[in-house]
Amino acid sequence: MGLSSPFGAVILYVEKEVQDLVSIVIVYNLLSLRFNSRIRVKTYTDELTPVESTVSVYKAANWYEREIWDMFGVFFANHPDLRRILTDYGFEGHPFRKDFPLSGYVELRYDDEVKRVVAEPVELAQEFRKFDLNSPWEAFPAYRQPPESLKLEAGDKKPETK
Repeated sequence: MGLSSPFGAVILYVEKEVQDLVSIVIVYNLLSLRFNSRIRVKTYTDELTPVESTVSVYKAANWYEREIWDMFGVFFANHPDLRRILTDYGFEGHPFRKDFPLSGYVELRYDDEVKRVVAEPVELAQEFRKFDLNSPWEAFPAYRQPPESLKLEAGDKKPETK
């Protein structure tokens, strides 16, 4: 017998990837028709720390958790059937992660000579991508905030436009 909850509907999704301490934010949107209320629960994790599954309380979370595991690689502990749901069973990696290469790891194509689909490994020019938002090469580093030197002083005039 599973646990019961006044919140009958659950929508589970990944909100964003955070740069520093944690890499993934998982959001649970819970809806109670009986009490006419909604609750949003956020949990923070990384690629190594498992998150406790909510399938025992919310049966509808089953496929959401499977999809998040398949696309982002977040492991849900005590999930009854955690297997791939959108990608092929032999697929390597998790395609919605930022460290997954845009081209993928294998190229699938149909070969006329052997009359079947052939998988060939892709040669990657760069093994791992790490995005540095504080790059000195950008005009507005640190999340696109303009630097202090570009702000107008009190006596400066704005350039006139025609």
